Amino acid sequence: MSTDTPGIDPLLALRAPQDPACDVFLTGTVFLDIIFTGLDSAPVRGTESWARGMGSSPGGVANMATALARLGLHTSLAAAFGDDHYGEYCWDALEQGEGIDLSMSRTVPGWHSPVTVSMAYEGERTMVSHGHEAPAPSAVPGQAGAGPTETAPTAAPNPAFPQCPPRARAAIASLVPGRSEPWVATAARHGALIFADVGWDETGSWDLDALPDLAHCEAFLPNAEEAMRYTRTDCPRAAAHALAERVPLAVVTLGAEGAYAVDGRTGAAAQVPAIEVEALDPTGAGDVFVAGFVTGTLADWPLADRLAFAGLTAALSVQEFGGSLSAPGWAEIAAWWQRIRTLDDQDPTALERYAFLEELLPTTARAWPLRRAVPTIGFRQ
Repeated sequence: MSTDTPGIDPLLALRAPQDPACDVFLTGTVFLDIIFTGLDSAPVRGTESWARGMGSSPGGVANMATALARLGLHTSLAAAFGDDHYGEYCWDALEQGEGIDLSMSRTVPGWHSPVTVSMAYEGERTMVSHGHEAPAPSAVPGQAGAGPTETAPTAAPNPAFPQCPPRARAAIASLVPGRSEPWVATAARHGALIFADVGWDETGSWDLDALPDLAHCEAFLPNAEEAMRYTRTDCPRAAAHALAERVPLAVVTLGAEGAYAVDGRTGAAAQVPAIEVEALDPTGAGDVFVAGFVTGTLADWPLADRLAFAGLTAALSVQEFGGSLSAPGWAEIAAWWQRIRTLDDQDPTALERYAFLEELLPTTARAWPLRRAVPTIGFRQ
């Protein structure tokens, strides 16, 4: 994390003594991500490939938690951490490095950290992951009901989800077809705005009714393919309007075309194009987009400004290694804004799209570019 990031609080004007201490709560699995970049092509069977760059960082749900914290939101994360060196590194990086509240997280004795190796090439990435489901608190070694931790592997191991999440302005959930997480309804009842994304439906049914927690959501943020499949439409914009009949805010990400959003309460729609950048590593860009949109929503910005800010933060993130350590803070955003206005080939109309940043950013900023990601697990001091 940048130690000289300006202390910008995007919610400062809205805070009141009775507000919850937590701005955003989220839960999920923390991976150790090892990222190889600068590959000319996909690895070829039977050969050795050398990457021109490598990075390590906390991944999985840590991507979004870090992105939220770097944007000035008080972030609480509930997750299981292995008691190996990987888990210790991830815990310290998140709690000490990013200031994320881990009071609802736990270290699991005898359980190793899930690991993902990500290879970035030709603007895409290929990932290989390994992990085992974290045992429930009553089943860890040394406690009643303890059993082997080396159980059958799962594609996405999950910690035990909390049934009583802290009071928060917002919470972020990942919806899974056919599964309901009780903590989501609890958080909504306590006043949290629920923001949700969704993964690929392996069942092939693509049934919105199979996402029961969607009923508690303030905003739903699928990508274009997911949105069209769930709504049986052939246009992402039509899909967004259809989804806005189910949730107050429907946001569909369009890849290189940016994002499109519909406010189901007012019928207002907005589209913002993507920012063209040279991508080093796309890991976690979707998580950073969600974090930017949550920030703008909690700050009560206009819909188009929220989309523009989310797209900007995602674009800045792909220019660095990793998903969490590449998430931009206000120092990076300020440096980008200062630099982009000095380039002669910029479209004045496009620049106007980001004029709302003027009221948030410091009048002076560090020089661009800024290096954010630490390329290895850590050097001895």
